[in-house]
Amino acid sequence: LAVVSWLMMLRVTASFAPRHLVQRANRIRSSTVMASQTTSTDKTAATSSTPPTPAAYPFSTVETKWQEYWDTQETFKTPIRSATKPKKYVLDMFPYPSGAGLHVGHPEGYTASDVMARYYRMKGYDVLHPIGWDSFGLPAEQFAIQTGAQPDETTKANIANFKRQLKSLGFSYDWDREVATTDVNYVKWTQWIFLQLFKKGLAEQSSVSVNWCPALGTVLANEEVINGLSERGDHPVERLPLRQWILKITDYADRLEAGLDGLEWPSGTLTAQRQWIGKSRGCNIDFMVDNSADNEKISVFTTRADTLLGVTYVTLAPEHPLVSKICSDGKREEVEGYVKTTSSRSDLDRTSQKTKTGVFTGGYVLHPITNKKIPVWVGDYVLGSYGTGAVMAVPAHDERDFEFAQKFQLPITWVVKPSDGSEWNKEEAFTDAGVAVNSGDFNGLSTEETKKAITEKLEVIGMGGAQITYKLRDWVFSRQRYWGEPIPIYFPVDFVDDVDPQSVDPRDDGCEHTIRFDQPIPVDEADLPLELPLMDNFQPGDDPAGCLARAKDWRYFEKDGKWFARETNTMPQWAGSCWYYFRFLDNKNSEEAFSKQADADWMPVDLYVGGAEHAVLHLLYARFWHQVLFDLGYTQHPEPFQKLVHQGMILGSDGEKMSKSRGNVVNPDDIVDAQGADALRLYEMFMGPLEAVKPWQTSQVAGVVRFQNKVYNVVNAAAASDDSVEMDDETTRLLHKTMKKVSEDIDAMAFNTAISALMVLTNHLNALDNVPREAAEKLSLMVSPFAPHLGEECWNILGHEESLAYHPWVEFDESLCVDDTIKMGVQVNGKARGEIEIAKDADEETAMAAAMEQERVVAQVDGKDIKKIIYVPGRILNIVAK
Repeated sequence: LAVVSWLMMLRVTASFAPRHLVQRANRIRSSTVMASQTTSTDKTAATSSTPPTPAAYPFSTVETKWQEYWDTQETFKTPIRSATKPKKYVLDMFPYPSGAGLHVGHPEGYTASDVMARYYRMKGYDVLHPIGWDSFGLPAEQFAIQTGAQPDETTKANIANFKRQLKSLGFSYDWDREVATTDVNYVKWTQWIFLQLFKKGLAEQSSVSVNWCPALGTVLANEEVINGLSERGDHPVERLPLRQWILKITDYADRLEAGLDGLEWPSGTLTAQRQWIGKSRGCNIDFMVDNSADNEKISVFTTRADTLLGVTYVTLAPEHPLVSKICSDGKREEVEGYVKTTSSRSDLDRTSQKTKTGVFTGGYVLHPITNKKIPVWVGDYVLGSYGTGAVMAVPAHDERDFEFAQKFQLPITWVVKPSDGSEWNKEEAFTDAGVAVNSGDFNGLSTEETKKAITEKLEVIGMGGAQITYKLRDWVFSRQRYWGEPIPIYFPVDFVDDVDPQSVDPRDDGCEHTIRFDQPIPVDEADLPLELPLMDNFQPGDDPAGCLARAKDWRYFEKDGKWFARETNTMPQWAGSCWYYFRFLDNKNSEEAFSKQADADWMPVDLYVGGAEHAVLHLLYARFWHQVLFDLGYTQHPEPFQKLVHQGMILGSDGEKMSKSRGNVVNPDDIVDAQGADALRLYEMFMGPLEAVKPWQTSQVAGVVRFQNKVYNVVNAAAASDDSVEMDDETTRLLHKTMKKVSEDIDAMAFNTAISALMVLTNHLNALDNVPREAAEKLSLMVSPFAPHLGEECWNILGHEESLAYHPWVEFDESLCVDDTIKMGVQVNGKARGEIEIAKDADEETAMAAAMEQERVVAQVDGKDIKKIIYVPGRILNIVAK
């Protein structure tokens, strides 16, 4: 088609076309692609040497043609694993299908993974490259609340739009593997995994202080609350103790940290994971409450036990259970007011504020070693969700405590002195290690020695001891909303005494009953999936039980003559994304989530591509579920993602993050319509290093469009040339250097420099009178991972009827990648005066002979004595002349 289009253009512009081009066009027509009619021209035209007019690459026709071909031929269907071939599982972090569709920032990661998938197929690997949809989520529910549309309907429409956009970009996904977390058959296995967690004792209920937003009707993460308001909608948020399902991820804290070793992940992501897990070795210390009839104590954890003798006050989190007990009558009103004020603020909001606040409770604890009375304060910078919810304050040696002590004029006791004997700067806390002072029996010991000695002392007197703690908290798994997976748990329903359960119905208003949340019962696996009820009103209301509590016909049911109530909390959006990589292995399996054979064939994921915004929670939660399934014997691989790559964000042309409110969103549909999918793919891979943040500039897409056109015309020229055209030495060497460069750069995912090398080669070939067919074929193969439609079309123009998707990748000759000659600078008295080209192993005499042919060099030494010649083969020639 491309050649015929070119001939038609020639007939219009020059009124003739070479006969052998017409014949070649007829030869390369493919029955699976598109047939064309050509016309013969006269003998005069056949013998003419007039060069063809460059043709514009007909991207619209070509891209539609090859996308239809790939679909019809099922080109990218995942192969049955071969025992003789290696495998690559290439996975994208699957998208949430929002109503807005894709913007040009989204395809960056998908293009990068597609380049690798196509490359690996040509390198002889069995490749699994699937895609799906992370389709549960609050936005769909909010849209349903606003419009009355069913979330299931809007989600399916959004998925259809996303799928259309992704297919228009030519990604080589195996669409037979497509899954959506909202599919009933997917929900079934998400619920099944929850039941395995429940049976293993890793899912349990607890009363947890959470960020409850009545307007949104759900619990919000700390990151979703800003200054006491929800990030979405600016609705008031309050801290409430709610019954929540908790997943005991802390039981796997050690495993989650140890499992990071050996993974090929960005160093920043590994650090973020370790910091979130937050393993700390330190000491637990007990402070007995003064005058406590129940011998109550406040426990703290510290990594600086050596500063224990410097404690001047203890601070409790506002939500600490002992706040109300330790508070004196004279301080109760002030303390309760302070606790109420801080209750609406998230943990993140509290810890990020610069100004520390607090009030004195009027209560005291006793120092575990000196038995002195220590005042107890309550401060919002201490979190009930972290550690013990209490800290021992050592203002002399902790910056936060120092600021708090200065603000409230609390005493400061210095107990660690600099090791070099210098004095303290008492205008700031001294936080370094040093030597113990003002510490009684521990004076003179180093910081490490003091830590050990005090820890041992506390163990002896029964007031504490060595302990390992984690910053990681158990995962609050409940969401009080509709659009999520129902938690497959139900509870017995009790009625008032002497009432026959057969005579009452808890669905009736006024029927007194109690749901026994303390007796959770798992849904039988045979009864999965537990589906959501169809509802018309998704308004959350102010009931923390969620809107599902209003679906009484769904919530309550009879079984064996007894009434039961289903759990009305749903799972968070994280649930479906914790294991989707497993379902891609075996998505048609109705008997199990995935088979052991599929796990053995394809796991672990060899390349996982996605945004750095998921560097912590998604990866941590997915690894937790994976390790549980590993322990249960469902997978033989201890970690899910061997190699992880984060693509950088593509900003708007204004340098800001793309968003509707800023008006800087660029729709990829517009680029595809105007310049083609391959142009979009090439531009995004050419903008800069994959991991870098880059601003989008639509005007710059024209550069890769010109490159596409050149490739297209170079291939057409090769197809029109005599098959006997041979490559000269310069072209041969450049071709092999390019094959080496592009291969190595793709391996390193340095796509921008690979494309740059292809541009250099294309420019060279474009300047030749006759383009060698071999060079054009190699160019077509190398271009294809980046611009697959262009690559396929060029391959077809060159006479190949089969797709190049599985054609062996190019191979280079290392000896042809090394130049026989080199260019080397020539200096006279240390200043550059010329450049020579000589054999790379040329001796000094040869180098000097070449230098003396340079006019500028001769001018500098003429009439002077050459005192010294400094010659470093392959690097420099320096002539010292006086």
